[in-house]
Amino acid sequence: MSHDSHSKLIYMANQIATFFKSQPESEAAQGVATHINKFWEPRMRRQLFEILEKDDNRLNALVIQAAPLIRRPEPAESIRK
Repeated sequence: MSHDSHSKLIYMANQIATFFKSQPESEAAQGVATHINKFWEPRMRRQLFEILEKDDNRLNALVIQAAPLIRRPEPAESIRK
C-alpha cells in the first residue's frame, strides 16, 4: 500500500472525527464508526485497519476509539481465492 493512499485515508478519517467531536461524547465514536461502515468500501476499511496497527498512525483519538465498532472486512487474500 502506498504511503500516499494511507495519508489520504488518515486525512479522511480525521476529518470525520473532527465533525463528530461536536456530538455528545457518548455518541461521537459510534458516529465515526457508522459513517465509515456506511460510506467506506471494504478495501478502504481494510487499509484503515492496517494503519491502526502502526504505533505512530497519526489518527485522531476518536477514530481509534471508534475502531472496535468498525466492521473489519475479510483479508484481501481470502477474497482472491
